[in-house]
Amino acid sequence: MDKKPLEGKVAVVAGATRGAGRGIAVMLGAAGATVYCTGRSVRGEASDIGRTETIDETAEMVTARGGIGIAVRTDHTSPEQVKALFERVEKEQDGRLDILVNDIWGGENLTHWNTPFWEQPLADGLLMQERAVRTHLITSYYGVPMMIKRKEGLIIEITDGSTYNYRGNVYYSLAKISP
Repeated sequence: MDKKPLEGKVAVVAGATRGAGRGIAVMLGAAGATVYCTGRSVRGEASDIGRTETIDETAEMVTARGGIGIAVRTDHTSPEQVKALFERVEKEQDGRLDILVNDIWGGENLTHWNTPFWEQPLADGLLMQERAVRTHLITSYYGVPMMIKRKEGLIIEITDGSTYNYRGNVYYSLAKISP
């Protein structure tokens, strides 16, 4: 059988629970990669927004497609948890990290449309920034040194912001253009 293009490569997909992160993780697996699927939602611990998808399911999908899927519950707002994630990857993969995908969001229930930002709960706006921007910085901070040591690697930042246009909510617009 022919070797798959990413066989032997190691990826971390931060935010692999659902949506684009899940799709990217599964396709990396289909290409033969070992994929660490991270997020907060695991079997028995549902999302705070009531979604049922889990990183466990994503890791199983990665494996079913021909890669190696590894679910690691990680709250990317916690530097300690993110540091522990990359320490684990470094130990288990002999220092190898080829691809880092930052697709962390978690702002669905924090957006208040058609309400001036100064009338929205400040805590929701700040939490959106923490989940959508700060998490990407924390994750890259701990992941990139593994790539630097090997002098290779790819970081992919995922957002759906493609312009600097105002999108109807200050917190949302800022989150979507920041990463």
